[in-house]
Amino acid sequence: QVQLVESGGGLVQPGGSLRLSCAASGILFSIYHMDWYRQAPGNQRELVASITSGGSTDYAASVKGRFTISRDNAKNTMYLQMNSLKPEDTAVYYCCARFQGWGPYWGQGTQVTVSS
Repeated sequence: QVQLVESGGGLVQPGGSLRLSCAASGILFSIYHMDWYRQAPGNQRELVASITSGGSTDYAASVKGRFTISRDNAKNTMYLQMNSLKPEDTAVYYCCARFQGWGPYWGQGTQVTVSS
């Protein structure tokens, strides 16, 4: 059974930082392409950052330079370091795993709220 569990969300002031984690089980994590998505109320789910099995990364223009995606294959965990947070970063953040014909598999999401 595939399970993705996000954690690390919360309430933070503008300019602050958070680190999200996505712990995976039930998959051979190291071969999976991993993504972070987010969805704000009334908006479609959008891709925030991606990391390939080889460690190559890509970012949405809105977060480039502020967010860093990484993975630790030994811990079956992916991370999203979020710095210089803005109110418009407020959303539920989801991790996603996919590999060829398997997936996508989704976590349940973690809420990030940026507000003073």
